Amino acid sequence: LPRRTMPSSITWGLLLLAGLCCLAPASLQGVAVQDTDAAEHDHESASHKIAPNLADFAFSLYRQMANQSTTTNIFFSPVSIATAFAMLSLGAKGDTHTQILEGLDFNLTERAEADIHRGFENLLHTLNQPDNQLQLTTGNGLFIDDSVKLVDKFLEDVKKTYHSKAFSVNFKHSEEAKKQINDFVEKGTQGKIVDLVQELSQDTVLALVNYIFFKGKWVEPFNASHTTEKDFHVDEATTVKVPMMKRQDRYNLHYCDKLSSQVLLMDYVGNATAFFILPDEGKLRHMENLLTKEDLSKALGERHYRSADLSMPKLSISGTYDLKAILGEMGITKVFSNGADLSGISEEVPLKVSKAMHKAVLTLDEKGTEAAGATYMEIMPMSLPPDIEFNRPFVVVIYDTVTKAPLFVGKVVNPTQK
Repeated sequence: LPRRTMPSSITWGLLLLAGLCCLAPASLQGVAVQDTDAAEHDHESASHKIAPNLADFAFSLYRQMANQSTTTNIFFSPVSIATAFAMLSLGAKGDTHTQILEGLDFNLTERAEADIHRGFENLLHTLNQPDNQLQLTTGNGLFIDDSVKLVDKFLEDVKKTYHSKAFSVNFKHSEEAKKQINDFVEKGTQGKIVDLVQELSQDTVLALVNYIFFKGKWVEPFNASHTTEKDFHVDEATTVKVPMMKRQDRYNLHYCDKLSSQVLLMDYVGNATAFFILPDEGKLRHMENLLTKEDLSKALGERHYRSADLSMPKLSISGTYDLKAILGEMGITKVFSNGADLSGISEEVPLKVSKAMHKAVLTLDEKGTEAAGATYMEIMPMSLPPDIEFNRPFVVVIYDTVTKAPLFVGKVVNPTQK
């Protein structure tokens, strides 16, 4: 069963994640599929066209994870998972191909497939633009067994559209191959995700890897000297002690009647914003069932600033998932079965996805990053401000304001759970 974990705290330190697909030989029946021509379109807005689909996919995936367990943290990157599977779809045909793209919440009757891939190309290009204020990088790797010849078009498309690097490996030497893949991810995530691949079958002939690394600092940092140990109420029967960060200031904060929740927006220096959604007592499941991308865009469009005394847990959590089980519930099944058609990747060897792993890590602290101290001022209101305490389970979404894509989604159920 997948285990998941999510972030909890008003300060984001660094987040990262990696998605991995391992392909192994299968027995296949092939079905041809027609190529779709792309319409001319505005390159600048290519990523904006797929952003709503990524947001729908993010919340579908979140609800799938939340339904499987109410007692664990959740933390994952919808952008990373979607990128890995969109890349894989370039080599899929027939029902296998349709299931992947529809499972990622794309309607193939409304959108040309080429537009989907152009959207990902633009998204990855934009996210990887150097930004002195915000560290955000994502990368793709293709690990190919020496024994397999890949279809040239697939290799070209993956390199051109997904900027993927290709590496030759010998999967028969599984320990060596595992080290190569894990080293690639560890380097890309600056050492935060280690040992992504725990086991690797000798039958594997191809591994697809995507990672994303994020490290931001708050526009308004917390004062570390105000952090004190407080209670966090995991559920009615369980309370844990956590370091609680505190700051009194004006916040972009409003109460959402539909979600029965407080919604707090906190900006990172650079092009990212974190949403923290704190449901009323007993309203967590209500909020989870109703939360949509429209709630986030509405909150972004209407800025409500008010004074508040804010408390948020400081934490470091991670989520590790077996995507085969989770995506299977969302209709992506064929690619994992012996009926998979991945003949667009290799015509010689019938392939199926034997393993799809995803891992994400989040650290939240006073600065939001490991950088040195920051200068800040606290505005003291004349009347006593309300207390907003994130001392029970809450949801967090980290959103890229340029591409309008949800980079990370999570739920903090227990900040002490690693």
